[in-house]
Amino acid sequence: MIDTIVLTLNENSFKILKHDRFSPSTDGLYSTYYRLGGRSNLICKQNPTPAELAAGIYKPRLSVTKRLNKNNRFEITLKIEFSIPKLLFGNNFDELRDADFPQVISKLRQSLYDMGVHVLEPVLVNAPVSAIHFSKNIPLTDFSTPYTYLEQLSKINLNQRLDLNQTDFRNEGHSLKFRANSFEVAFYDKMKDLHKANTSEKRAEERENAIQLNLFDDIPIQKPFEVLRMEVRLNKRQKLKQVLRHIGIVAEPTFNTVFKKEIARKVLLYYMAEIEKGYPAIFLYNCKDPEDFLSDFIIHNPKAGLRKAVQMLGTRTLVDKVGIREFREITRKYGKANWYRLNKEMRSLSYPQKGNSFAVLRLCLEEFKPLKLVDFQKR
Repeated sequence: MIDTIVLTLNENSFKILKHDRFSPSTDGLYSTYYRLGGRSNLICKQNPTPAELAAGIYKPRLSVTKRLNKNNRFEITLKIEFSIPKLLFGNNFDELRDADFPQVISKLRQSLYDMGVHVLEPVLVNAPVSAIHFSKNIPLTDFSTPYTYLEQLSKINLNQRLDLNQTDFRNEGHSLKFRANSFEVAFYDKMKDLHKANTSEKRAEERENAIQLNLFDDIPIQKPFEVLRMEVRLNKRQKLKQVLRHIGIVAEPTFNTVFKKEIARKVLLYYMAEIEKGYPAIFLYNCKDPEDFLSDFIIHNPKAGLRKAVQMLGTRTLVDKVGIREFREITRKYGKANWYRLNKEMRSLSYPQKGNSFAVLRLCLEEFKPLKLVDFQKR
C-alpha cells in the first residue's frame, strides 16, 4: 500500500519540547545566534540510531528547517519521514490496511513525543504530503524467483514513454530502477535485499533494514517463498498531485486523503500499464526455443509470409539476448523511422497468451491483498 511517506508541517503545527535532541540544537532556530549562511537556510536533524533499530525501536527521521520563504520572511518547518509499516509492525514485509490509519496516527504522535516534538493527532491526520512511496510485496510461491521477472523488466525501454533519464539494473540483477528527477519506479528482490543488508546497509536497496534483520529467525516461513517488491516513489509534491489527477483523484494530498488502498492500487497499476505498453506482445510470452516461437508465430499469423516470420524470430532472439534499449542502440544507424515501423508491425501481429511474464504481477496488483507473513508461516 504505502511504505515511506514525508509529511511537512508549518511552525504553527508543532512544538519542540526538547531542542537538544536535534543536531544542531533547534533552540538556535528560535533565537538570533544561528546564522543562516549563503543558502539562507539551516537544518537541524534527528534520526533513529543504528543501536535503536537493532533493538527493534523504530522512529521517524526528523528535519527542522529555518529558511527565507518566497515572501522573504523566515519560516520554520518540520519534515517527518518514515516507513509506515516499520513504525507499526517493525518490518515492511507485512502490509497495511485502510483500517490501520487510526493506529498509525496514534503511534506516530507518541513516537514524535518521545523524540521531543509535540503534535496533535488532528494535525497529523491532515498533514500535507511532500513525498510518498506506494508499494506492493508480491509473494512468489510457485518456485519462480524475482530474478525471472527483473530480467524481463530490464529489457524494456521506458525512457521516452515515462520521460526517464536513467535505468539501473544492479546487485547482480536483483534490483531494477527506472529513474526521473521527480520519481522512480523500482522493482527488487526483497529477500535478497534483506540478505544484502546483513552484509552492509549501503549495499541494500532500502534504508533502516536493521530493525528487521532477524525477522525470519522468529517467523519460520513455508518454502517456496520469495518476494518481488514494486515501488512507485513520488519524490515531489507536484508529481504526486499530477499522478493523482491521472488516476482521477482531484484533492490536496494530505495524509488522510492518500492513506487508501484503492489509491495505491491505481497508482501501481497505472505504472504497470505504462510498462506493458513499452513491451510489445512479441516479448511478453514465454517460448522454449526458436522452433517453438516459429511454430506459434505461423499458427497465430497464417497470412504472414516466411520472410516476416524469420524477421520477427530474429528480433525476438536478439532482444532476448540484449534487451530493447541495447537493440535500439545497435540498430540506431538505420534511423528512428525504421524502429517505429518495426514496432508498429510487431504490435499488429498476434501471439499466444501463454506464460505472460507480467500476468502474475498484474493479478497481484489488481487483487491488492495485503501480504501478512503469518499467512506463510509453517504450521
